[in-house]
Amino acid sequence: METERIATPVVHMLYLTYAETTPDLGYDSNGGQRLQKMVATGSGGLEEHMARFTLPRDLYHGKGALEALKDFEGKRAMICVGGGSMKRFGFLDRAKQYLEEAGMEVCLFEGIEPDPSVETVMKGAKAMEEFKPDWIVAMGGGSPIDAAKAMWIKYEYPDITFEDMCKVFGIPKLRKKAHFCAISSTSGTATEVTAFSIITDYEKGIKYPIADFEITPDVAIVDPELAETMPQKLVAHTGMDAMTHAIEAYVSTANCDFTDPLALHAIKMIQRDLVGSYNGDMEKRDSMHNAQCLAGMAFSNALLGIVHSMAHKTGAAFADYGAHIIHGAANAMYLPKVIAFNAKDETAKKRYGEIADFMGLGGGTLDEKVALLITYLRGMNDDLKIPHCIKNYGADSYPTEQGFVPEEVFLERLPEIAANAILDACTGSNPRQPSQEEMEKLLKCCYYDTEVDF
Repeated sequence: METERIATPVVHMLYLTYAETTPDLGYDSNGGQRLQKMVATGSGGLEEHMARFTLPRDLYHGKGALEALKDFEGKRAMICVGGGSMKRFGFLDRAKQYLEEAGMEVCLFEGIEPDPSVETVMKGAKAMEEFKPDWIVAMGGGSPIDAAKAMWIKYEYPDITFEDMCKVFGIPKLRKKAHFCAISSTSGTATEVTAFSIITDYEKGIKYPIADFEITPDVAIVDPELAETMPQKLVAHTGMDAMTHAIEAYVSTANCDFTDPLALHAIKMIQRDLVGSYNGDMEKRDSMHNAQCLAGMAFSNALLGIVHSMAHKTGAAFADYGAHIIHGAANAMYLPKVIAFNAKDETAKKRYGEIADFMGLGGGTLDEKVALLITYLRGMNDDLKIPHCIKNYGADSYPTEQGFVPEEVFLERLPEIAANAILDACTGSNPRQPSQEEMEKLLKCCYYDTEVDF
């Protein structure tokens, strides 16, 4: 496959009153509601607002796309990477070599952990301040790219606090010091094309989304050769993360004509290719790398919903019991429950029906279509060895009779987790706004795998 370059004009989206964004947006009791008013009317689409659709300026895709680094112009580049797979498979050396061929001095920032911490972000920003790169090149899965995005903000604005970074659409203008290139090695997060980053505050046990079009990368490189190195479990989790992105984007209250085709085509591709990719079909693995990127383009502009809110707030909530609920697995477990909850909203039910039709699932009524969609997604979880609920989620992420989260601990922490999920930045664009009581009941359904009947 030859490398292709897509150039996209950056057009204005969601021209809303960002000046009204407050420092506590996303944290206080009205955060989710305020964000919803900012982004959507709740009627299944944006009304009365100028809109914006933002993607990276350039996207290089196809095998060998990594070589696009040879044509970058700059003096110094810092490559940010994770735990070693990019080095082990030779991609880090190739990226460094290509940037050096472009005439740049290259510095490496290695060892970014899964679910990167605020501390790692601050450490990386300090390294950038010392090296002074004009290109930041983030390489690997969602974690190193997310971390590098946050480092980039701190590098450009050394006095900014982490709390300020978390202001939804409140980040000041970037690119005064550096431009940003993201090179994805996993087929799920799509952070290479999105306006989002997820950083974990381990003291609070909470994952915080940073959301601003400023952190949309300037260049994305989507080279399927990197994804071919993914271990099987990662294929499953990142693939269901991508499916969740596409479905949530399609039913989001901020969906629009520009995001819907991306979401639907991504869903179709993931339906066709994910299980085969999981079972070792490398053609399907390559296709999934494109599918997850399309899903990312959709959700970066249409936003997400409470599947992600719940995944963000449960992911690290039980770390003191020896494990995280891996983000993609959390999404996979919660998605069927959230579909059942959201389908009580007629607009959302209709759009879930459209997804079921596009997937060719059958069904004569909307209720039947929604039920078939839920059944299909649960079947995918079975095929990918993902549990159906937290109760059966093992510390290794595989289904087990008794998971690592004890029932009494879950119930004790439930009210706080539910409150935090409601305040998550993703809740505002969900088609049905949950109360505290409803969020607690929904999370219980996700713990016990019980029916959502409210």
